[in-house]
Amino acid sequence: MNTNKLGFSLIELLVVVAILGIIATIGINAYSGYISGTKKQSARNVMQQVSLGQSEYMSQNGQYYYTSQSTGECSPNTNSSNSIEQNLLGRSDSINEEMGYELCTHQDNTKTKFKVVAKEVGGKCILLMNEFGAISEKKASDC
Repeated sequence: MNTNKLGFSLIELLVVVAILGIIATIGINAYSGYISGTKKQSARNVMQQVSLGQSEYMSQNGQYYYTSQSTGECSPNTNSSNSIEQNLLGRSDSINEEMGYELCTHQDNTKTKFKVVAKEVGGKCILLMNEFGAISEKKASDC
């Protein structure tokens, strides 16, 4: 008996759909990691710009600019980010929602050094930069 097979069986279609689902999952995870890394690199770039702005602010005012006057850690938020944009970044919109980080600056005990802190909005990643431009991650496992 001759039978012509026209089309695919249900099992063949299910296998194809499963393979496409696996490929889509891998692609989404890779894309999410790419976006996260890009946002972190943007925050690092803005932190370097803040460092340059601090140098200019120091030469004009004889002291560094601080969003937090206490010598302890500062807490990055929208107000501190806007203040940095106004006073150190020439009123640019460098620290925005797309970057996904907020920044603040604080001083050390001697009031002759500054630190820049960037915290991921809604996340746990915290980047720290000292007055020499060295950037470290406070919680590397979360970044």
